[in-house]
Amino acid sequence: MKYALLLYSDPTAGPDPESPEMADEMQRWFQFGNDLMGESKILGGEALHPTEAATTVKKRNDTLITADGPFAETKEALGGFYLIEAKDIDDAITIASDIPNIHYGTVEIRPIMDFSDMQD
Repeated sequence: MKYALLLYSDPTAGPDPESPEMADEMQRWFQFGNDLMGESKILGGEALHPTEAATTVKKRNDTLITADGPFAETKEALGGFYLIEAKDIDDAITIASDIPNIHYGTVEIRPIMDFSDMQD
C-alpha cells in the first residue's frame, strides 16, 4: 500500500541551521533516505521551502485569487513529504518513527487513494 508521510514541525524547533547539530541531523536525513531506497520502500519525496515562499491559489465565482504565504496560520508547517510503499499502516508507522525530526516534529501518515480500477 502507498502512503504519504507529511512532515510538520515548528520552524523555530530543532537545531540552528548553521550548527554542528544540524550537520549531524542532515546526515541522519540522508541516511534515512538511503535506507528507504535500499529497502525499495521510497517512491518519492521532497523538502519544501519555508511557508514564507508559499503562494495560495483559489477560485471563487470564476475569480482567481492568489495570496502570499500558507493557506492557514499554524505553529507547525509542512516542511516536506515522503511517498512510500509499506505492507500496512503498522509498517508505515515504523518507517515514520525513524524520521530524524520525529523528536520535535509531527508526521502525518495518509494512505494514497488508488483510482486505477476506475479508469477505462
